[in-house]
Amino acid sequence: MHDKQASKKAMKEISWGFIGCGEVTEKKSGPAFNEVPGSHIEAVMSRNKAHAREYAQRHHIKKWYDDAQELIDDPAVNAIYIATPPSSHATFAIMSMKAGKPCYVEKPLAASYGDCIRINRISEQTGVPCFVAYYRRYLPYFQRVKKIIDDGVIGTVVNVQVRFSVPPRDLDINRAGELPWRLQPDISGGGYFYDLAPHQIDLLQQFFGVITRAHGYPANRAHLYEPEDTISACFYFESGIPGSGSWCFVGHESAKEDLVTVIGTKGTVSFSVFNYDPIQLVTSEGATSIVVPNPPYVQLPIIRNVIEDLQGIGNCESTSVAATPTNWVLDRILWKN
Repeated sequence: MHDKQASKKAMKEISWGFIGCGEVTEKKSGPAFNEVPGSHIEAVMSRNKAHAREYAQRHHIKKWYDDAQELIDDPAVNAIYIATPPSSHATFAIMSMKAGKPCYVEKPLAASYGDCIRINRISEQTGVPCFVAYYRRYLPYFQRVKKIIDDGVIGTVVNVQVRFSVPPRDLDINRAGELPWRLQPDISGGGYFYDLAPHQIDLLQQFFGVITRAHGYPANRAHLYEPEDTISACFYFESGIPGSGSWCFVGHESAKEDLVTVIGTKGTVSFSVFNYDPIQLVTSEGATSIVVPNPPYVQLPIIRNVIEDLQGIGNCESTSVAATPTNWVLDRILWKN
């Protein structure tokens, strides 16, 4: 017991400053920063002063700001969580690293592959780490999928297929005023695809290696907004596995689907990325449905990993360098590079 207490005191205390305190920080990520030993939220920032104050009071956070530079310059803050739309990720990450403060950035790393390269260059020059919130790779659900694949349960993997379709959201149809930021490509990087597909692409690259070739056919079929609403793509992993994907954000309810199927020489494993439906394993021995629960705060496992890395007692692999190939794939599919 005495040794445990001693090691706890020896931990470096991570005092987080949040740039952005919107929806994602309420349940997915925010509470997790206070759950890990040696970590707490010191301050939050929002351009909306009233929102920053209200968020800080509601979550019992000591300080709030409406200026990002002031938060970064706060001597009591030694790490930065960037939870803003992607177009400002590079700016805030570079500001943080130049101030000598490690950062944890929401996904995707940036609104373009070019901005990812800028972030990596500053991280290398300053020696300050930048981590990215690809939290699904740390969840028990997806780790179970990876174990099935790695253990050879479905044999040699020969093909990967991604299928995703959802109906339009109410705000896509009955819209009044400004488009949501996810539908403003200069802010999000490229519609709903740029917001949702990064999770799928990141997971597949963790399973099968970096995608070295990607081609896409983006289209706008429903004309509800400017960005592409329907995309088909094919890609090729460094491990030699070909894959394909189709995404539709304006499909009929009957076509609703969230499915990744990995085809092997001895069977298949299918899983969802957003719904966490039971994992379906089919081999010559029969079909198995596997339920794997996730923690209440889905970002807790990766945030713990980031904090332990900063404390010098662990290693987080979800770095800005590791996250950059996902943006390259997104931009290739949307003909951005």
